[in-house]
Amino acid sequence: MEQTEKKRKQRKRMTGKMQATLWGVFCLFLVGILIIMIRVAMVGGNTSYAKASLSQKTGTDTVLPYKRGDILDRNGTVLAKSEKVYHLILDSRLLMNNEESIEPTIRALCTVYGYEEGELRALIEEKKASAYYRLRKYMSYDEMTAFSTYIASLPKEEDGSEHKDKKKILGVTFEEEYLRTYPFGSLASHVLGFAKADGDGTYGIEQQYNDALIGENGRVYDYYDADLNVQQDTIPAQDGAVIVSTIDANLQRIVQKHTEDFLDEIGAKNVGVLMMEVNSGEVLTMQSNYSYDLNNPRDLSKWFSEEEIAAMDNDTYLDKLYQVWRNFCIHDSYEPGSTFKPFTIAAALEEAVITREETFLCDGGEQVADYYISCHNQWGHGLINAAQSIMHSCNDVLMEVAEREGRAVFAAYQRRFLFGRLTGIDLPGEVPGILMEEAELNETELATSSFGMSFNTTMIQLGAAFSSMVNGGMYYEPHVVKEIRSKDGIVIDKVEPREVCSTVSKETSEFLRDAFYLTVKEGTATAAKIDGYFIGGKTGTAQKLPRSEGKYLVSFIGCVPADNPQVMIYVVVDEAADEELQSRASIASKLAAGILNEALPYLKIYPETEIVYPSFVIDEEDVEMTVGEIGDTGVVYDPEMNEGNMQAIPDDME
Repeated sequence: MEQTEKKRKQRKRMTGKMQATLWGVFCLFLVGILIIMIRVAMVGGNTSYAKASLSQKTGTDTVLPYKRGDILDRNGTVLAKSEKVYHLILDSRLLMNNEESIEPTIRALCTVYGYEEGELRALIEEKKASAYYRLRKYMSYDEMTAFSTYIASLPKEEDGSEHKDKKKILGVTFEEEYLRTYPFGSLASHVLGFAKADGDGTYGIEQQYNDALIGENGRVYDYYDADLNVQQDTIPAQDGAVIVSTIDANLQRIVQKHTEDFLDEIGAKNVGVLMMEVNSGEVLTMQSNYSYDLNNPRDLSKWFSEEEIAAMDNDTYLDKLYQVWRNFCIHDSYEPGSTFKPFTIAAALEEAVITREETFLCDGGEQVADYYISCHNQWGHGLINAAQSIMHSCNDVLMEVAEREGRAVFAAYQRRFLFGRLTGIDLPGEVPGILMEEAELNETELATSSFGMSFNTTMIQLGAAFSSMVNGGMYYEPHVVKEIRSKDGIVIDKVEPREVCSTVSKETSEFLRDAFYLTVKEGTATAAKIDGYFIGGKTGTAQKLPRSEGKYLVSFIGCVPADNPQVMIYVVVDEAADEELQSRASIASKLAAGILNEALPYLKIYPETEIVYPSFVIDEEDVEMTVGEIGDTGVVYDPEMNEGNMQAIPDDME
């Protein structure tokens, strides 16, 4: 009995403890709930909660597109820009869930945009599960706002209330996008390149500076606040930078007009024109063949008929497009011909293996190893000096000069002028050209290389090297962009002229300028003359491989004014369509003259009085020479071959 009572008292005590414990736990639970409620109330008013709740979107996530940066010419003319356009988006799913809105919405779309009611009904039914369908693309601002204007103009009902359709029109929204446009169509197409539908650049400045031109899309997020109200948060788009090019739109227009007129009148496989500032490396114009329409870069109708285009398979079509987009000035290499001769003379003067006054006898050619290599004047130029060897474009003298230099010096100066390597121009796709290794310059190769055979160069290489030769000896890296600006006009990066290396002395540069002037005045480049102007330059004719086909690339490179050059011009005509003119460098000289005649006044370079004839040139009356008909091709004779079986080599054909 006593034990039973004892157990009962123990159970009572335990029950009391358990009740006290449970009560304590319950109190703690209540306190915890209270703390959580207080914390939630505090956090609900904090702005950081709004930011954190961006992840709790309602389903609406609107992209705010960035604007790709503009490309300007050196004077601020807009060459490429992005214009805002709008796409009409139809939400068929929303309309199907609100059937009373279908007819009012169809009426609105038909009234504003001229759709057929039946077609729209069928489309809504077909796309009934879709919340996003682009019904119309690339609308202007006025076209876009016409829809809201229509809704706002709906008349009130007779009782003065809003028109019954106003709140029923649903499922129509407008999506913003930027469309890349080129105000001048084809102008400077090979320099600019174009932007693809995905926004990335292809070719030209558009590709080279793509990272600067692109921006970052913004976002508009819908989210719930602490009171479960729908709010919005906007992250603004970051627009791309503005690129200021070195190109002069007016000058480019002049060059393009003359180039395309030449192609219309004479025709050629390729024509390239390059103009640069000789004291900075800034490219003023760069033209390759016919320009293509940047607003429709995949249109081949300018080059092929509808039937020809229709017959192309995909690979052929793409190949033709790449040919159209190709920038001949930087993408193609070729044997330069006699435009290289001044570089051989420059090396000899710098190394003192010849002097300015020294004379050489051109008797029509040279025996080099197993070959007899002729001058283009096979009767010989007679006794001439270094300046006249440039003026008359004499192969014989150049071979003798190169022999004195030796292959080590010759190869070293090719490298000094940066032949055989990339110039570093800020455009994609530049090729380095092809040089023979020093060890490969045997007697014949050295001889033919002296007048621009046996190696390949590009227009931009030769143009930049020539500029250094006439500006006093400083090689500037060629470039097509002056600066990068923010959309607000703040300069982010300025491209200063970059001095790469010294190529020749000022004395040699002065000598060559005089020689170039004489070459235009009364040498092989007289077709480049312009009355009252000091034009200096050099012609070139290169017979292409295989030599047996008789195909030629002719050229003219020059500077203005000849006594103090500011601008370099380089014209290349590759395989002129007229076979009688194809080997005549005069067609390139005439094209250059036509461009300069219009361009120089624009550049504020005006006619001057006649300059003094350089005193170091021998009086032509004292030169003993037999003048043959200019226009014969220099040839390489193999003594083991029949005389009639000879291989033609490049030289001037004026």
